[in-house]
Amino acid sequence: MNSLLYALFEALRCHRWLRLLACAFIFSSLGNGLTQVVVFGLLLQWDAPPLLLTLAFLLATVPGFIGSVIGERLCQQFSPISLLIITELLGLVALLFPLLGVHYHSIPALLAVQSAEALLSGMSWPALTLLFKRGLSEGELPAATCLENLIFASQVLLGTGLGVVLFQKMSVTGLLAIDAASFLGSLLMLRLAGREFTAPTIPLPADVHEPVALRWQTLTLRQKRSLLILPGLAAVGSPAMALLPALAQQFQPENAAELALPLLFARNMGQLCGPMLLKRDSLTRIATQPPLLMACLSVFLAAYGVLPLLSGWIAPALGMIFIAHLASNIVFAAGTFGVLSSFQIAQIPAASSKAWRWQTLSASLFTGLAAMTTTMLGALHALYVVSGVALLFVALVMTRFRG
Repeated sequence: MNSLLYALFEALRCHRWLRLLACAFIFSSLGNGLTQVVVFGLLLQWDAPPLLLTLAFLLATVPGFIGSVIGERLCQQFSPISLLIITELLGLVALLFPLLGVHYHSIPALLAVQSAEALLSGMSWPALTLLFKRGLSEGELPAATCLENLIFASQVLLGTGLGVVLFQKMSVTGLLAIDAASFLGSLLMLRLAGREFTAPTIPLPADVHEPVALRWQTLTLRQKRSLLILPGLAAVGSPAMALLPALAQQFQPENAAELALPLLFARNMGQLCGPMLLKRDSLTRIATQPPLLMACLSVFLAAYGVLPLLSGWIAPALGMIFIAHLASNIVFAAGTFGVLSSFQIAQIPAASSKAWRWQTLSASLFTGLAAMTTTMLGALHALYVVSGVALLFVALVMTRFRG
């Protein structure tokens, strides 16, 4: 058995703290999925314009830049588990924003919770990667990549899936109560994981806990390429994902919410299943061969590109979104594994934070271009123009660091 899923099962069997951490993120992702459904469902119900729907995605991305800087600094002062607990507590407090948004019919309050989640995700990313690097052996690192997809699974099947089913049948307040309970469950699991955490008994350098500043000129070709994979994915994928609600609104204005939420579910299902199809050894090959990365990004863009031809055909449209994110999350898995495997423990907070910041900048830039292009050309042409140009740009960059 050489699959990533089997690698995860092996690691979970060996590490109790990893099992508790997985449970914590299952709870947390359930809440994040519900929050996502609540925010976009309400925006569509309130007939938010396409530009605002696109900007909602942008506002859910940009604060991650600041969050990653904060997270990198806090990794020098707190243990990774403690930092994850802090972010979960703040995530629970952030649920006040959608409550205010519903009470006052406030779109800015809905956008604020998206921004808060992005900030906290940026803070938690360096801590999570550092935790994996400290607690898992080199041979177990593929399991860390697979755990990311377990998190997506909970967001799909428990969060987004449950939200899609209950959004029209349950009050928003009730959904947010379930959301809050999920954060409390996550906090409990993280506390237990912190008590159980043990690092492998392998000799480590004396300066392992000291932060290391990364200088681009001193990085190897492999390290440079690993830092560029996630920003490249963001450049191509973020405009398409930001335009998805607007595309649904344009295809079926009378049933926008009913169409957009299943499309969101199909997107997350693709994100879950993509890396699950890989073998353990495939991650290294994909992460070190730009042509394979570009092939996956091309499949992603092609699947989104045929959506206009499927207007009125719900099942094929859902299939295309699934295929698109099946391909994109193979790239995501390769990017996360590349950072984990290419840098030493002392470099991990800085490397993962840098990759997150570049990913955030890339997503913000190309999503902003998509928002501006949408006002001039409409959602469909904005998708073709912005993501197409991004794909060509990423191909040139990856060619430069091929080898």
